[in-house]
Amino acid sequence: MPTAEFPNLFPALPEIFLLVAAMALLMFGVFRKDDEAGPARVRCSRIVARLCILALLCALILVVTMNGSDRVTTFNGMFVVDRFAVYFKVLILISSALSILIAQDYLEVHRVARFEFPVLVVLASVGMMLMVSANDLMALYLGLEMQSLSLYIIASFQRDDQRSVEAGLKYFVLSALASGMLLYGSSLIYGFTGTTSFDAMAGALAAAPGEAVSLGALIGIVFILAGLAFKISAVPFHMWTPDVYEGAPTPVTAFFAVAPKLAAIALLLRVMMEPFGALTVQWQQVIVFISVASMALGAYAAIGQSNIKRLMAYSSIGHVGYALIGLAVGNEAGVRGVLIYMAIYLFMNIGAFTCILSMRRRGQMVVGINDLAGVSKSNPMLALALAIFMFSLAGIPPLAGFFGKLYIFLAAVQAGYFTLAIIGVLTSVVGAFYYIRIVKVMYFDEAEEVLDRRMDRPTALVMAATGILIAIFFIIPDPLLSQAQAAAQSLFGG
Repeated sequence: MPTAEFPNLFPALPEIFLLVAAMALLMFGVFRKDDEAGPARVRCSRIVARLCILALLCALILVVTMNGSDRVTTFNGMFVVDRFAVYFKVLILISSALSILIAQDYLEVHRVARFEFPVLVVLASVGMMLMVSANDLMALYLGLEMQSLSLYIIASFQRDDQRSVEAGLKYFVLSALASGMLLYGSSLIYGFTGTTSFDAMAGALAAAPGEAVSLGALIGIVFILAGLAFKISAVPFHMWTPDVYEGAPTPVTAFFAVAPKLAAIALLLRVMMEPFGALTVQWQQVIVFISVASMALGAYAAIGQSNIKRLMAYSSIGHVGYALIGLAVGNEAGVRGVLIYMAIYLFMNIGAFTCILSMRRRGQMVVGINDLAGVSKSNPMLALALAIFMFSLAGIPPLAGFFGKLYIFLAAVQAGYFTLAIIGVLTSVVGAFYYIRIVKVMYFDEAEEVLDRRMDRPTALVMAATGILIAIFFIIPDPLLSQAQAAAQSLFGG
């Protein structure tokens, strides 16, 4: 009788550690006897938040130290660890830790500080790490749904706020639709290739390059693309983004804007480059369309926004369009450009949202762009930091955002996609208008009532650190460029 071989757990040790830590912290919070009292509940929330950040940092150390340069698979080839996975796991863990760090003060001020919030962020991070290491359609779906289940809850975490509950419900309904499309596409791919393994799919689809590819397999790829496009807020599957960004609590919006997008972009790159790499010509035109549509909508739809969270939603749609240029190019240089772009995108967005979290008047959050009037006089450091992030998002040199776009556009030009690069540059110019408008409001408009000067220490530290990184990136770009190059090479078998 054949015996089942016990899988090698070593490559998945960071995910296992985080999962065990999340369950332990969940039990710790549940069994605190004094958790019902207000101050005690806040203390419990603070303790769990700090322990969750510590757990994420420990997982980060495990990811960096335990995974070498070789490609390793486990769980019957369903889970893969390579330089590409390590690169994105590091970014996801950093973004999750920073999101918990900047969230605590907001949750306490709005009296929704509960220990479940950081635990849910940790569980979502485990799902994202599974997505990044997925080497099988079943593993892909498992990681995707583990992430999504946590995101549904934290989107409506402020349950006494109607807008927050509405945001969670919208995200849940539309995400369920996207998951159904993804499952349908996966079933078609399985039906026409006879496997769910990425490695086996790549072999089956590349086995007879001279023969016409099955129409059913192409339809399956389109449905998978549609499901993943929803997760990255790409047009035409972006409709949930502005409403969810506006309605969800601001720290949740900051988390949504960074970590899930990093994981979904990583998953999209792996799926398109590995199992479907032999069909680049077939799916390339779809990616080009999604990229152009996202850049155009992100540039023009944000112009009339007065709510800064909705503006950041359309901004994120536009930035996804720029990142997809690298995928549309379909080569190692293009993927390298995407990796550089997403790392810079992480720090730009986390920094921008720390500034938004600091926008308060008489202790209450404000999110109107006009509320920033006169900030340069009442809170010059906040104005300087937000100006740095806005100029970087606009792609103005010598800030990091300029170099992110530069590597993307260079990859497109070198591959002969001149029209795509030109559209990217033109939409960047249009998008610069609404970023610079925020700077104009801060420095040249007069305030009827100034914002509070109070800023909690963690938020101030994150704002300062991200601002410095964005400002001095051009001095020390080599560490990021070399890591991105190694990660891109590993995706192409290098």
